[in-house]
Amino acid sequence: MAAESKQENAIIVDHVKKHFKVFLDKGQSFKERLLFRNRRRYENRQVLRDISFTVKRGEAVGLIGHNGCGKSTTLKLLTRILYPDSGTITIKGRVSSLIELGAGFHPDMSGRENIYTNASIFGLSKKEIDSRLQTIIDFSELEQFIDNPVRTYSSGMYMRLAFSVAINVDADVLLIDEILGVGDVNFQAKCFQKLQEIKAEGTTIVIVSHSMGQIEQICDRCIWIEDGLIKEEGVPKYVDEHYLSEMEQIRLEREEADRQKEHAAAEEAEKAAEGSAETPAEEKTADAEKLSKQKLPAFCEKSAVRLGTGQVQFTDAALLDEDGESKYVFRTGDEITLRLKYHCVEPEKTPKGNFGYGIFREDSVHCYGTNVEIESDSWVALQPDGEIEVRFRNHLLPGRYFLDVAVHAPDGTYYDDIRRIQAFAVTSEHRDIGVCRLESQWFVDGKALERKTGE
Repeated sequence: MAAESKQENAIIVDHVKKHFKVFLDKGQSFKERLLFRNRRRYENRQVLRDISFTVKRGEAVGLIGHNGCGKSTTLKLLTRILYPDSGTITIKGRVSSLIELGAGFHPDMSGRENIYTNASIFGLSKKEIDSRLQTIIDFSELEQFIDNPVRTYSSGMYMRLAFSVAINVDADVLLIDEILGVGDVNFQAKCFQKLQEIKAEGTTIVIVSHSMGQIEQICDRCIWIEDGLIKEEGVPKYVDEHYLSEMEQIRLEREEADRQKEHAAAEEAEKAAEGSAETPAEEKTADAEKLSKQKLPAFCEKSAVRLGTGQVQFTDAALLDEDGESKYVFRTGDEITLRLKYHCVEPEKTPKGNFGYGIFREDSVHCYGTNVEIESDSWVALQPDGEIEVRFRNHLLPGRYFLDVAVHAPDGTYYDDIRRIQAFAVTSEHRDIGVCRLESQWFVDGKALERKTGE
């Protein structure tokens, strides 16, 4: 009987549609509405076109998608903050939502008083709140401030208290919208651990998040919403990988369009300046570095920074998978090939060069860096046009990373140095955490434990 109830649907969303009126310019007062009727023009924006899904009791489901796709609207429909235009939503059990943290808090009331007020909104009786009060206070780590007015709290303290109330109401269904960044690092870790405990106890969880790592660690299933429709659902690691790949492609196409506009504008400016006096040769040499900074080729990120003398210049850069296809999303454990092409302006004057690359996480953590001289104790004989490849096994854990490339002379002078030349993302089927994956072997009483398949 228990096994049957476990499979029972806790949430049923059936052919739900939702639109909003978006006013172009709405008069605020009665006088403005009467005199300026044209200001009441609006457009109907269809946010959810027709979505259907179910969530089983005790299952954790993640909702992903770009901003404006309908994720948060779906969550607000589940909490009954909003109601659908058509279709039905059925939820079984007590619902706790972590959408607008602190909604219902009164600034002049103490933290303790607000716990009672906020918990009662979630449906708890005074007796139930009394039994949970100390647990909520302990979890928030605000005991010394709990009897102070909430208006004296910092924003972090305010969020801690709100999260602590919502997470400790013993809900059957927990709805979470982008709030796992509450408080400092230690408190975030505690919140994440608490969610895993709640899931283990059988609570049904629906999470909206842009953090693929959180989705993959907590959720059993992932639903990708795009333009108000469900584009894909399934195992989080696979859906996330497809989503990241498409988002990266869209971003690159947008940056390429912006770059073309900038180049077109630069060409027009050059044509307009054609009648001016020609720049002296010595000024051209002095401006070589500035020129390399300003003109970024198509293979560079828009945010890239280019330095160097320009005597050797990169003409192409690509990250390739094992099949030689250019990619922007890799998995932990993949073999990656970095292919660089270059042009040497005067090979006879610059016979040797040292090529290197570096990888940085998006928060600027330097993950790795090396070059030809470090790896082989040699230098590259430069050609008028040449190609360099380096292959490496990707041990990075999920996240977004940037690639730096450089080539410099024996005396350390940089011919070309492009920071953040390309961005790429990493996904993983593993549950370990940190920056990179270390190959580990466990031994218990001298006996090696067997590795999981694929480890």
